[in-house]
Amino acid sequence: MTTAAPAPPLAPHRRRARSADLPVLLVAVVWGGSYLAAKGITTANTVIAVLVLRFGVVLPVLLAAARRRLRALRPGQVRAGALLGLVLGGIFLLETYGVVHTSATNAGLIISLTMIFTPLAEAAVRRTRPSGAFLAAAGLSVAGVVLLTQGGGFTAPSLGDLLILCAALARTLNVLLTARMAEVRDADSLSLTTVQLGGAFLVFALLAALPGTGAGPWSAAAAFGPAEWAGLAFLAVFCTLFAFFVQTWAVRRTSPSRVSLLLGTEPLWAAVAGILLGGEQPGPAGIAGAALVLAGTAWGRRAAA
Repeated sequence: MTTAAPAPPLAPHRRRARSADLPVLLVAVVWGGSYLAAKGITTANTVIAVLVLRFGVVLPVLLAAARRRLRALRPGQVRAGALLGLVLGGIFLLETYGVVHTSATNAGLIISLTMIFTPLAEAAVRRTRPSGAFLAAAGLSVAGVVLLTQGGGFTAPSLGDLLILCAALARTLNVLLTARMAEVRDADSLSLTTVQLGGAFLVFALLAALPGTGAGPWSAAAAFGPAEWAGLAFLAVFCTLFAFFVQTWAVRRTSPSRVSLLLGTEPLWAAVAGILLGGEQPGPAGIAGAALVLAGTAWGRRAAA
């Protein structure tokens, strides 16, 4: 009997790339669970209050970490970051209001359409035609969303489904702005993200101060029990702070494409969390739709590469 020769050792850059895979995959897992966590601690009356609390926990940590680098930002970079922060605030408002009015499974899968919308929008801006394979993948994803939202029969999509769809479009806008704004290309990523999150927090704080926008942050916090505080800590520490630092760390150890591919599993984990932990039952049509969305977005990523 002959013995197989030992496998050659991995090159250092390949070892670094593989060592980054697990943390990035964990980001996709916690992001997938964020929809169920947000749904568990948020009502239509407390959306803005929860967002103020979530960002209020994270922002001081980022300010402390980036305090020296923030001074190096040019005025144009600060303005660009603030604009992106306004868009980011809109995304979180749409997502959080949306998940209150739909299932966590639907939210996670519909938001994945960003991976289809972004290349389509980019092609429109550049006046180029997407490939036939990509258009077919987009059609498959849209068909999946139609099925996904019809678990109880063919009815109009819910308000939550439409809000999450708008959030996916807002995410697309955010990606295009980030890619096309010259001011952000050479900005320090930690400082720029701190400005963006600060801008979003300011949006939430101003809305919370207006009458008729729901419960205030302090009254919402006073009504929290241990489960709600645990959900808020999960959203703030893992889905925001941990996710940001892992992405910054991982992109420097591996390729953006590899990071994007792993983060693209987010809708799968959203469906797993919603079904196994949230007790959601999408039904046969919903399951078929979820499968089509996952297949379409995976095909679309490959076709757009």
